[in-house]
Amino acid sequence: MVYELKSEQFTGPIEKLLELIEGNKMEVTELSLAEVTDDFLKYLEGLKTDPTHNDMYGASPAQNMYGARNGTWTDEGVRILSDFIVVAARLLLIKSKALLPSLELTEEEKGDIKDLEERVRRYQAIKPLIKLFKTVYENKNISVSRPLFFGRPAVFNPPKDISVDDLRAAMRVIFESFSQFKLEVEKLKISLIKLEDKIEEIAKKIEAGIGEFSSIANGKSRSEIIVLFLALLHLLKDQIIRVEQKEKFSEMNITKIGS
Repeated sequence: MVYELKSEQFTGPIEKLLELIEGNKMEVTELSLAEVTDDFLKYLEGLKTDPTHNDMYGASPAQNMYGARNGTWTDEGVRILSDFIVVAARLLLIKSKALLPSLELTEEEKGDIKDLEERVRRYQAIKPLIKLFKTVYENKNISVSRPLFFGRPAVFNPPKDISVDDLRAAMRVIFESFSQFKLEVEKLKISLIKLEDKIEEIAKKIEAGIGEFSSIANGKSRSEIIVLFLALLHLLKDQIIRVEQKEKFSEMNITKIGS
């Protein structure tokens, strides 16, 4: 099934995610987020391989500031694509938890899942108002606190007993207060784990006679185990390997088809 946005302008990853959930008539829950992950990833893959994808950029990408120019990404396009990837990463975490019930998540990871679910819920609540806000804005129906000043230019009208020197001294005090704050920079070390590398690793282990998933995953970090499991599903889908599990949560034995 092909999902297409019907709006004329760009819509972000949260709206796309909500569209997939509503299209499948699901509630916004952790389970439904896991079930629509594949559709969301397919949509994301289309954006990465085709920067002029009309779903993302409307009918005319060349006229849209968020799109591509002559088939290449603009800086804004890269930023928007990164927003989709952030959502996709959280969806993969949710799906991994659904596939591996015994997987233990950190408090930060649990918070990421709840945050994504809450963002979708909030967007679902305000989505009906977006059209109303757009109409009000286009009609220039802008409200101000005092009708008396409506349509008049903004002016600066300080009290008569304040001089330029007073204002300069006040600004100096404000800027001096900024120096009391120390900027703390936290460096994050992020290790990139490629799905292709884990697919190759599983293949080599099987060739070497190691067919137990626990042996392949032994000593790996949680992130590596998740990617290894996704690689296992990929090989299984392509019918390259056979996986046998005698009972629930028991050892998974992997063999190459045809061997």
